[in-house]
Amino acid sequence: MTGPMPEREQLDLFRALPGDMAPRDSQDLMAYPFFSLAKSRRTTPIDFCTARVTVRVEGTQEHGIATIWDADVLIWAASQIVSARDAGLHTSRLMRATPYEILRFIGRGVSLRDYQRLKAALDRLQSTTVATSIRETTGRRLHRFSWINEWKELADARGIPLGIELILPDWFYAGVLDAALVLTIDPAYFRLTGGIERWLYRLVRKHGGKQPDGWQFDFRHLHRKSGSSARFCDFACDLRTLVARQSLPGYMLGIERIPEVSTELLTFRSVSPTARG
Repeated sequence: MTGPMPEREQLDLFRALPGDMAPRDSQDLMAYPFFSLAKSRRTTPIDFCTARVTVRVEGTQEHGIATIWDADVLIWAASQIVSARDAGLHTSRLMRATPYEILRFIGRGVSLRDYQRLKAALDRLQSTTVATSIRETTGRRLHRFSWINEWKELADARGIPLGIELILPDWFYAGVLDAALVLTIDPAYFRLTGGIERWLYRLVRKHGGKQPDGWQFDFRHLHRKSGSSARFCDFACDLRTLVARQSLPGYMLGIERIPEVSTELLTFRSVSPTARG
């Protein structure tokens, strides 16, 4: 008797497309706290729960929770899948690429240290586990997965590197194939260096869109929605700094204060590049 066929053998191989393409991001990943915002290793789970949505993210002691910088690999994968789908090409959860192709797309260098950091990111994505009720239509049942099912380095018989292969989870892949659940993001996103800064851009892009009147969120709601482990006072200080810097591409930030209830609101609206000055 033989056992079940390995997942890799059940999937067709999708080879990464060459050339430039628009970065695409998953709206579910933009709207909820799936990633650590800290550059230091985080092992404390992320827990977010509302009346309709549950998100729990856990990492190992060895690798910690995948960070918002690690999520750049998933943006690369989503961009590849959407571009191939739009071109009428077959896509798959089993993807092959060179580290060079991934690093260049996400705006990184291509030194040995950059390659090592990419492999560390893949390890964190593979070892991070997620349980969420998002897109589960039957009550509050949870879908459990890792950001990458598995990945491996490839080499020929002489040991010359040929690239890497990775397998994406069903939950992420299905969300990317649904055109309504994917948004194009500004390539300048990859140049944002702060964890909260990057998280805030994705949230603003998800909720602000092109609405002329913009959108707003209470500071405390943002703190909870970010999954940040920082104290609220420090988080609020970071938000005020970002408003002063106006570094989010395509959006103008502001603060409205409601002294009667000691509340601060972060406001944001879409602006053209020339309107930002």
